[in-house]
Amino acid sequence: MALIHPAVMEWIIIPVLIVVSRIFDVTIGTLRIIFVARGMKLLAPTLGFFEVLIWLIVISHVMNNLDNPLNILAYAGGFALGNYVGINIENRLAMGMALIRFITAVDASEVVGLLRDSGYRITSVDATGNRGPVTVFFTIVRRREIKQVVQTIKEYNPNAFYTVEDVGFVSQIQRTMVKTRRKWRHLFVAKRK
Repeated sequence: MALIHPAVMEWIIIPVLIVVSRIFDVTIGTLRIIFVARGMKLLAPTLGFFEVLIWLIVISHVMNNLDNPLNILAYAGGFALGNYVGINIENRLAMGMALIRFITAVDASEVVGLLRDSGYRITSVDATGNRGPVTVFFTIVRRREIKQVVQTIKEYNPNAFYTVEDVGFVSQIQRTMVKTRRKWRHLFVAKRK
């Protein structure tokens, strides 16, 4: 006597397993693509191995059971949910660097001073906008610091225009990163006498 009725297995359990497996496989795939773009040479292929392994197992179940439309819907639904989950995980990881560019027509020396005192490197360029002279400020930050920097800019100039872009490569380590590294360095480096 079977523990699970065949109809329950065919119409509930297998479609649910397909959805869950596709969520895992597509989430891994989404993260893999992001890691490839960030140049993570070891992590990306490792994720690719598990992505394809899960995909092969799932697709074999779907192909063997094409007479059940729930399997096909579960496959498509798992794909959509996997993209959503993968993007959310990547946003929470906030890996990499970003360029924040903000443009203002008002004096921004106070906010620039505050950001510089916080360890950010700021570059400013005088420019001309549609309504006259403006100043364009650039800074490179870790992606997880974007919200904090943008909030600081908005507090001092709510009308400042800003953009945020991913940065693939940064030629120099910023002072804030060096500070963080030095903060914990004593745990790993023997003290000199």
